[in-house]
Parts: sequence; C-alpha cells; structure tokens
Amino acid sequence: MQLIDWVILSATLLFIVFYGVIKTRGSKNVEDYILGSNETPWWTVGLSVMATQASAITFLSTPGQAYHDGMGFVQFYFGLPLAMVVICITFIPIYHRLKVFTAYEFLEQRFDVKTRSLAALIFLIQRGLGTGFTIYAPAIILSSLLGWHLNLMNIVIGLMIIIYTVSGGTKAVNVTHKQQMFVIFTGMAIAFIIILDYLPEGLGFNNAMHIAGANDKLNIIDFSFDPEKRYTIWSGIAGGFFLALAYFGTDQS
Repeated sequence: MQLIDWVILSATLLFIVFYGVIKTRGSKNVEDYILGSNETPWWTVGLSVMATQASAITFLSTPGQAYHDGMGFVQFYFGLPLAMVVICITFIPIYHRLKVFTAYEFLEQRFDVKTRSLAALIFLIQRGLGTGFTIYAPAIILSSLLGWHLNLMNIVIGLMIIIYTVSGGTKAVNVTHKQQMFVIFTGMAIAFIIILDYLPEGLGFNNAMHIAGANDKLNIIDFSFDPEKRYTIWSGIAGGFFLALAYFGTDQS
C-alpha cells in the first residue's frame, strides 16, 4: 500500500470511531444508552439498519454468489415487505405500549425472568458466533492488504467496534453507521465506475448485461415447485418472511 492509501484508510476508520464517541458523549442512563434519548432522526436510524443488515460478508460474498449461481438468491428478499407489515401491525405497538427496550424484556413481563434469561443466552451465543464471522471476513482482506497477522487484525477491528459501542450505546452505533453507509455508497459507485472501465474494448454495459442474461445469471424469479432448486419465489417468500420476522422483530442487534 502507498502512503496515500494508509492516510485514507486510517483517517476514515479513526473519524468513524471518534465521531461516534464525540457525538454521543453524555449518555446518563439506560434509556439514553439504549434508545439514544429518542433524538435520533428517522433517516439516521434507517441508514443504521441498512448498515447492520449489509455487513462486510454481504459485500464479499454476494457478488461472488451472483457470479457463480446468478441472481436467483434475490427471491429470498421477497418475504421481507410482508414481514415488515406484520411487525409494524403487531410487534411494534406491543413494544411501544409496554415501554420495553428489548424483546427479552417483554418475555420477562409476559412469562418470567427464567424465560428471558434463556432466550437472551441463546441470542448471545448465536449472535456471538455470527459476529465472529462478520469480523473475520474483512480481517482476511485487510490482513492481506496491510500485511498484518490475521489474529491481530481481528483484535484491532473488534476493539474499534467496542470503543464506540460501549462509549455511546445505540446512538453511537447509529451515527457511526451513518458514516459507514456514506463510505459504502461511495465505494460502490467508485467500484461500478472501475468495473465499467475494465470491460473489454467495444463492450458496453448493455452488452455485458446481455451476456450475463444469456448465461442465466439474471434469471431472478423462478415459479417452479421443484424442491431440488435452491431458490424459488415460493421458498423465498416463505423462508424470507420468517427470517425477516425474527431478524427485524426480535433480534436485538
């Protein structure tokens, strides 16, 4: 890496971390820490949800999956709008009426502390394993670029996340995710321009799309009932619905 690469990478990471710490200092109680004092704009929360959903694994694995298997996996997202409607009609009014911070707090009120503790423990184990993969994926890329040991890279990434999360809670996560989404959108735009520049001479974007379509890479919707197929619109709606219902309705992350 050149000096300019080090400067851009270091400045971006340090700005994201310290911006989150500075903008969210002064949290005085649990409500401030978890709810961000109810002062976060809706669009910041929306970008934060997008950043949470689109981890480094998304940007590393999804293009490869689309290249290898085509765009059929998009059908898995068709159940998402239906799940959001159910969540807005049922889950959110209950949470708001009971004034609970988490789905696990609701379980304690509805049942008992043992039920809450068991559900929270299962969630922490599941999310801990998932977070490990989320950190490990970008660590592989950064360790190759920077020449650092993979274990050290995992520790550095983990510490940076811990700093702004512990220091400012949900509000810190929201504001740092906002900055991350700006970096992500900018990177996607630059990557798209570079890809177009690397297309063979005389081959434009439309031609590339026609070639991809001819090789069955753009066949998004499959109405078949073949159980052997990995993705169909029916499995996408059913599976995607329940996955989104659990993820956006009860998942504390």
